[in-house]
Amino acid sequence: MMENMNQEYTIEFNDVTKSFGEHTVLDHLDFKIHEGKITTLLGFSGAGKSTILKHILGIYHPTEGHIKVLGKELINMTDREIREFRTSFGMSFQYSALFDSMTNFGNVAFPLKEFTKLSDKEINEKVLDLMEQVGLEEHAHQKLPSEISGGMRKRVGLARALALEPKIMLYDEPTTGLDPITTHMVDNLIKTTHKRNAHIPMTTVIISHDINATLRISDYVAFLEKGRVVEHSSVEDFKKSKNPVIQKFLELSL
Repeated sequence: MMENMNQEYTIEFNDVTKSFGEHTVLDHLDFKIHEGKITTLLGFSGAGKSTILKHILGIYHPTEGHIKVLGKELINMTDREIREFRTSFGMSFQYSALFDSMTNFGNVAFPLKEFTKLSDKEINEKVLDLMEQVGLEEHAHQKLPSEISGGMRKRVGLARALALEPKIMLYDEPTTGLDPITTHMVDNLIKTTHKRNAHIPMTTVIISHDINATLRISDYVAFLEKGRVVEHSSVEDFKKSKNPVIQKFLELSL
């Protein structure tokens, strides 16, 4: 069942096709992401999830169709406008993507130094607050990313992503390669972060193959198959889906 609700949308894909040569990755894609909600893009490998993420960020432009993010048509922006627009996003990468040569504190401070005019004192205060928000212990602040655990690196990456108070928070396979305990911690961190930023309101988009995490923390699920969203519904409706592909995915994943 496709979700059709009268409310504000942060991201809109309207009849979007993306082809690389003769290979079509997104095929007349139509769906909208609800403002202030957690939406997970789910599907088998190669379904087009990462390609959608790159379109949201303006890294890719559609071969056909239109995309609006925060009410703006990305294809009409200059490269400079796109770079500035990306400060509206927070991005949590699959493997954190921290700067190895910087301390964890320095990693979180980096976007504040690059994109704001805050004083050093204000930046220090902001970084300490962000690290506290994500539960990063003080002893890890001056260590390098290589000196802390994978779970703690996730916390550092999230703190850095939140530095500019993004309206849209993007997560790329946030629990890949993590043990069950750390996975549960990351899931809770995503949920807590989203709630803490409800005043913005923050829209959270997750790319995942983890069905258990998806059903636990999401408000909506968009399931992709061969470049199309075959179902976009609330979590409760998704669980009841009669679509045989989704039933198979649920059976294999649970």
